Amino acid sequence: MIGICLCLKINMSFYSKVVTRPFLNNLKTSFFRNKIAFFVPVRLINWKHSKVRHSLINFGLHIKQTRSRFSQVPVMGAFSPLDPSSFSRPEQAVIKHVTLSLNVDFENKVLNGSATLDVDVLQDIGDVVLDSSELTIESIELDGAQLTYKLDDPVPNYGSKLTIQLPKRASSGDKLKIKIKYTTSPSATALQWLQPAQTSGKKHPYLFSQCQPIHARSILPCQDTPFVKFTYDAEVTAPEEFTVLMSALRGESRSTKTTFNQPMPLPSYLLAIAVGVLEHRTLGPRSKVWSEKEEIERSAWEFAEAEKYLQAAERLCGAYEWKQYDLLVLPPSFPYGGMENPCLTFVTPTLLAGDRSQADVLIHEIMHSWTGNLVTNRNFEHFWLNEGFTVFLERKVKASLIEDPIEAKKSRDFHSILGLEELSEAVVSQLGVDNPLTRLVPDLHDVHPDDAFSTVPYEKGSLFLRYLEDLIGGPEVFDDFLRSYLKNFSRKSLDTDEFKAYLFNYFQDNEKLKSVDWETWLYKSGMPPVIPDYDTSMTKPITALVAKINQRNASLISYQDVQTFTPHQIMIFLQELIKHPPLPLDILHTLGAEYKIDSSKNTEILYRWLRLCLRSKDQSILGEVFDFVNHIGRMRYVRPLYRDLYDWEDVRNQAIENFLKNEQYMMHVCAHTVKKDLHLID
Repeated sequence: MIGICLCLKINMSFYSKVVTRPFLNNLKTSFFRNKIAFFVPVRLINWKHSKVRHSLINFGLHIKQTRSRFSQVPVMGAFSPLDPSSFSRPEQAVIKHVTLSLNVDFENKVLNGSATLDVDVLQDIGDVVLDSSELTIESIELDGAQLTYKLDDPVPNYGSKLTIQLPKRASSGDKLKIKIKYTTSPSATALQWLQPAQTSGKKHPYLFSQCQPIHARSILPCQDTPFVKFTYDAEVTAPEEFTVLMSALRGESRSTKTTFNQPMPLPSYLLAIAVGVLEHRTLGPRSKVWSEKEEIERSAWEFAEAEKYLQAAERLCGAYEWKQYDLLVLPPSFPYGGMENPCLTFVTPTLLAGDRSQADVLIHEIMHSWTGNLVTNRNFEHFWLNEGFTVFLERKVKASLIEDPIEAKKSRDFHSILGLEELSEAVVSQLGVDNPLTRLVPDLHDVHPDDAFSTVPYEKGSLFLRYLEDLIGGPEVFDDFLRSYLKNFSRKSLDTDEFKAYLFNYFQDNEKLKSVDWETWLYKSGMPPVIPDYDTSMTKPITALVAKINQRNASLISYQDVQTFTPHQIMIFLQELIKHPPLPLDILHTLGAEYKIDSSKNTEILYRWLRLCLRSKDQSILGEVFDFVNHIGRMRYVRPLYRDLYDWEDVRNQAIENFLKNEQYMMHVCAHTVKKDLHLID
């Protein structure tokens, strides 16, 4: 029996004990804004009873569907005129340097200490406005004097506006040094606190951060917008047996204290910290790889060619300015393939394929050292300037490592076709061709950047640049522009209009630019209006094999079909099959065994294989699928698999139940987006 009531107020401590955390967060952020609540008498619930459990899941879905009938609280009016996702006002006063002093408290799952902000005043002001999220502010002072401040009520998923009152009006040109003592929340969205059981060593806890896109505000009060870039230094205290790493040059490490310095200006989303019992191996003159000892040798082998990739990137883009390029192989709950934190790229252990076939991810993160880190999108409406450029450069650099120019072009085009396949699935099958989030430059007013995340800025952006390169005269002409662009906007943030203006100025005598349909490319939904004429020689055997499989004759399937295929050709083969009608189970199982796909250790191949099995409603694979999504937090894999599980109506409740049980072990951004995929929130 379940009791339900409507009320104006509710005891949240009681509520927290009654409802699971994901259910609680959903209602806190959405339903409770309308002063509607419900209670369930906890003593009446037998959570092991499947009918009760499924009733609660379905009731949650009913609430989600019912919410739209109630008014929503408008929240976006208070945001910055420069960034729809930030409260801060950097046009008035801008942070130029941050000094951090932090203590890592594993027991309470918090960071505590202080952030001292060096602020340049640009306009006459009486206050300074910052972003914050779930921070407990102890004090704020200026030159030793205590300041008054106001912390607004939190806006769900955006945090709170922090307004610091100055003792007297500051004038343009003034420099302020504001020290804020604070403690983060155990539920800080940028921080993932792992229990020992979630690590490879099983003995010590682990901490890592993920600030992109707008989660740095849960680590420190700041101007959490990529429009602002600052340098920083830090002193971090952690238990003596732990190694502390940050997105900066590592200084002294004595006893429990480690110091850092980042002399290059970076946006807040590139602030990063990781704390664990780690080892390292040297990869080259400016690179080390860090991981738990259980993965260190595999990691050192997998990424041994980092210096070669760095040198290839420098030949295209110019000198690497960040001095050190280290890698940290994180535990599996890390939600991305890699994160380009300066001086310390974070990577997922799913890259440890044992064959270096995932090297393109490493090259991608290296290219971010120029596009994203050095030259940065002004806000996340212009995310394609980060990711589209990076994918475009990644494929150029990878192809440059192939000596034969004909083979190099074939390889570049082949990987572009794989990206096009993934873009097509995202636009046509997942988001929908009319979805405004398929625009290259979306409007993010009332849209959280996490909710806008997809392959669109990556692949549509890269394809747009390839179109421009082909139109203007090929790599021989476009590469010089790229180097000029990177030099001109180095250490700056820009938007799409600034990119377009610079392109037109650089190629002012090139009449072909006038033929570009800028409105469609940048601001209209759907697939790109032009697809480059890619070389398809590496995809022809795949097309032929797909046709053979579609004959539905198991006796025709033989390992010789794929004996000469590269891992990426296997990936495209599986991606193609996913687009076709589901395979009969006998064909599916024969294919998996004969092609050695069902036993592959390559996560990219295994992920696509699992999707293919789900499309064929293969009950025997469900245990492996749930084990996969419960132990690997990479959104690229987890989200499509959960969407496929949701589409299989017979296992939908089982998928939702599995997610609710394991959400606590997922990084915030992954859990939040999977909730949307499972229709638990809008």
